[in-house]
Amino acid sequence: MAGTEGGPPEADGPPETPALPTELRMISPTSQYAEVSRPVGGPRPVVAPRTVERGVVVFDLDGTILDDLSLICAVAADVMAHAFGTPDEEARIHYLATTGMPFEAQLAQLYPEAPAELRARTARTFHQRKVTEAYAKAHPFPEVPKLLSTLERERWTLVISTGAETEMADLILEREGLRFRFEEVLGSGDLTKREHLAEYRRRYPGVPIFLVGDSRFDMEAALSVPGVTPVARASRLSGWTLTPSDLKNWGAAWADYRLSDLPAALAELAESPPKRPGRKKAGRGRKA
Repeated sequence: MAGTEGGPPEADGPPETPALPTELRMISPTSQYAEVSRPVGGPRPVVAPRTVERGVVVFDLDGTILDDLSLICAVAADVMAHAFGTPDEEARIHYLATTGMPFEAQLAQLYPEAPAELRARTARTFHQRKVTEAYAKAHPFPEVPKLLSTLERERWTLVISTGAETEMADLILEREGLRFRFEEVLGSGDLTKREHLAEYRRRYPGVPIFLVGDSRFDMEAALSVPGVTPVARASRLSGWTLTPSDLKNWGAAWADYRLSDLPAALAELAESPPKRPGRKKAGRGRKA
């Protein structure tokens, strides 16, 4: 198309504008434990109880199925350092010492004098960066695919309980080719881990239920729900160790650094359920 006399040709259609980066929208306050924002849905339909063949294994996601704890704690430390002025390594240890709790609860415990609005803003930043900097790079522990296949072959019913948003957990498990192994995923939009376990107990009556977690919070959540037995993955990170003995002190019926022997352990525990221990006071883990 010709332009005005002596001027440059006119472009067809409106001029293009440079694309701007799109920020992930954050979750609304009504779902404070979610990873990224989307409209908070209504309650899920009630699932009728049903009979399963052998029992139920409930897996935590972060640090249990996904080898992502070092990535997540790096994000948490940087976020806390910028928001509260805590030195990076100190912030990292603070995060690891309270891991398993929702990040909002961790901040309330670690920085009770900080303004609530600052803690909420910091949590939103953490949840967004957790997705883009940790989940984008994280993958399952090497033994997990074979472990899930073995448990399924041995007729265990597998489900997920995570503090991540349900849809995010679904996406990650789909990406890693593992989602089809799990009958259900309950996440932050479906209330707390204790409530997840109570719901699974209701759905699957009369069979053993085990929670596979990686933190004191996970062990205590399992012990708070009748009929749920905690087992655990121990962890060794730079500057931080959470041993099998630590986790057993917090109630784990079995714990190891790898989950390769979990099927044999579950078979034994299902035959001879352990006595539920009393609460023991122990350290939060220790620096390596």
